[in-house]
Amino acid sequence: MRECRRCLLREAAEEDTYKSVMEKVEKIPARDRAPEEVYRTRLAACAACDHLLAGVCMKCGCYVEFRAAHSRMKCPDAAGKRW
Repeated sequence: MRECRRCLLREAAEEDTYKSVMEKVEKIPARDRAPEEVYRTRLAACAACDHLLAGVCMKCGCYVEFRAAHSRMKCPDAAGKRW
């Protein structure tokens, strides 16, 4: 498997992990889930971040697809908050 910098799980050839994370995203109650447009904007910001490594934020250790889906979550990079 190639090391994939600055890519999301769906792009990193991690199909099983991506499916597992997306199943958890689907279980987030609707009231706690970010709107689709906000989610996509967050993912785009994460994809452009130097702290992303194969779908994982190296600042907090979260899978970015999961963290971005929560409406109350924030970017963990205190120095350069992206969202």
